[in-house]
Amino acid sequence: MDKPIPNDPVAGLIDIPLPMPISLWPTTLTSRIVIALLVAAAFLSIWRFAKHWHANRYRRAALAELEQILRSADAGPAPPGAALALLVRRTALAAFPRDKIAPLAGPAWLAFLDKSYGGHEFSNGVGRALETAPYARPSDAENVTPLAELVRRWIRSHYA
Repeated sequence: MDKPIPNDPVAGLIDIPLPMPISLWPTTLTSRIVIALLVAAAFLSIWRFAKHWHANRYRRAALAELEQILRSADAGPAPPGAALALLVRRTALAAFPRDKIAPLAGPAWLAFLDKSYGGHEFSNGVGRALETAPYARPSDAENVTPLAELVRRWIRSHYA
């Protein structure tokens, strides 16, 4: 038979009550307001980034097409100047109002490109080739690299 131990030192002890669990939610109103503002700022930043990304999808498509034009220029005899001129026109039609862009031709077209770019390389520089590029013969094709770089800069940095 089990006999109780007469002098058990832990027999008379009671459990110590545990403290209430600490909440992870801040207790002050100021902290709650700061957290709410941070969450709102994060959502606003994500929304603005997505809006900017969506609005500039035509730029990404134009840059991808420019790279394809340059790759095909190395492989084929067709003049890439005409393709560059059409690419600039299509990009401008995607970015600006059609009724403003469609009637432009010649020096007015080059002046518009200069104005939207903030430079003068189209009407006074290598960009003048865009004016006659759609009508140039394959034998008239020159080194297209400076023109392609100008088109690339215009696509990346033009503004309305």
